[in-house]
Amino acid sequence: MNRIFDLLADRRIADALANGDFDGLPGAGQPLVFDDDPLVPAETRMMNRVLKQAGFVPGSVLLRQEIAALRRELAALPEGARRDVARRRLLELVLRLDETRRD
Repeated sequence: MNRIFDLLADRRIADALANGDFDGLPGAGQPLVFDDDPLVPAETRMMNRVLKQAGFVPGSVLLRQEIAALRRELAALPEGARRDVARRRLLELVLRLDETRRD
């Protein structure tokens, strides 16, 4: 019985999408904010909120940002010595990120 309701709901959502009923809603195209994930204990949510408000960024996130920036830079560099240096630096950063995952 529940399966029928699921199918009906899916069909209505698909029809609304096709008709453009969801276009122009407030927040469209904006990232979702999951500050209050109910599956995370309240103490952990509070700690994460305090760290975020204090401007703390985990080292792994900083590494990922640096890797992404270096990959963009590498794509724009012509072949040569500077590109080889950037590749070595990228490899070093990827290895450091891998080490953080093991901890």
